[in-house]
Amino acid sequence: MIGPVVHGPPVASRVMLVGQAPGPREGSFGRPFAWTAGKTLFRWFEASLGLDEKTFRARVYMAAVARCFPGKAKGGGDRKPDPDEIERCRTWLGGEAEILQPELVIAVGTLAIEQVLGEKGQLKDVVGTVRRARWHGRELDVVALPHPSGASTWHKMEPGKTLLRKALRRLAKHPAIQELHRD
Repeated sequence: MIGPVVHGPPVASRVMLVGQAPGPREGSFGRPFAWTAGKTLFRWFEASLGLDEKTFRARVYMAAVARCFPGKAKGGGDRKPDPDEIERCRTWLGGEAEILQPELVIAVGTLAIEQVLGEKGQLKDVVGTVRRARWHGRELDVVALPHPSGASTWHKMEPGKTLLRKALRRLAKHPAIQELHRD
């Protein structure tokens, strides 16, 4: 993997966003979702949750399954972190979950969804739902979102478009998200 380690600021929040890994540009910005995928993600949040990027970053703890850019894949795009890389970062993610004791995890992208829910599945089966899961020793709600990458077309065509809207509506109604508006 290629450093630096990228993570969000130390935000005491009952909501955690967990992504796959930083992209190639996030290291220079020093924050997750700082480039193209982030622009899409924060557009979703502003339109559906009423939280702009600055407010979201200030009120939600942002982390990733892997903490460094995993490098480019041979066929193009970013390489998915391998099991050893995921395992090496698991301690950090577990420690953050233990400290924060989140009520809600927003899992973004297939790898993050699999790691948080503890099972592999298809996006069409999890996006648009609120799942109860045991993650790092804690029972919590999980709302899965597709990855907002420009390389992914899943959220731009059916059933992805409809399921994404459904997921964002459910996220907006979640008590932990509603509490973010009261701070």
